[in-house]
Amino acid sequence: MRIRPGIELASLSDVGCQRQNNEDRYSYWEPKSEDEFRRKGRLAMVADGMGGYEGGQEASRIAVETVEQVYASSLDNDPQTSLNAGFVAAHQRIQEQARKDPALQGMGTTCTAIALLENNLYYAHVGDSRLYMVRNGSISLLTRDDSYVSRLVEDGILRAEEAESHPQRHILTAALGSGAQVFPDISPQPIPLGKGDVLILCTDGLWSVVGESDLKTAVANPPEQACKDLVALAKQRGGPDNITVQLLKLSR
Repeated sequence: MRIRPGIELASLSDVGCQRQNNEDRYSYWEPKSEDEFRRKGRLAMVADGMGGYEGGQEASRIAVETVEQVYASSLDNDPQTSLNAGFVAAHQRIQEQARKDPALQGMGTTCTAIALLENNLYYAHVGDSRLYMVRNGSISLLTRDDSYVSRLVEDGILRAEEAESHPQRHILTAALGSGAQVFPDISPQPIPLGKGDVLILCTDGLWSVVGESDLKTAVANPPEQACKDLVALAKQRGGPDNITVQLLKLSR
């Protein structure tokens, strides 16, 4: 896969220590032609499927492939509009597949996708996979978890620190394939990025056991090493779920 200059990229996915199969998925895409690259930039995403042995894998696969396909073929010049269209299409395709195959009923997936165009960041997000940005030694969470516990924090019922270990923290309030419609969380406007900024896309198998300070420390290393270190740390802490991380570091 060709990666044009401007970023350093690394990705890693691991089944973890307690699961039999990996229902996570990730992808990175950029167009072949220079003209298309100027219009669409880069696309990266992670997804965490749910719905049993086959269902979770199928849902995350459909989500990643559909968002990529819709984004790549879109004639719209606005990356945010193309991302949204990809999420809506993925939601519908997951539901269609579940209707065709009773074994897949109830399947769904989280999805967090970014488009990077001329150092402007756009994102779309459903579920509790996350997008972080590390800049000048500080880390910020750009996405908002679609989860029951996150809602309790927003309503002031739970403190953020309590949410991290709450027994119901994995109950989602939104997922691709679940519910009549999907309304992705999006970036209200493009986020300008600069040299040295690092984007972290990850599933809850990473962030639920590896805190922000560990994430920030790890990404001081080159992305490939950082991915290995983060997955190793998650497994060292029990690896209760599949672990997926994708890092993009701006090099100019």
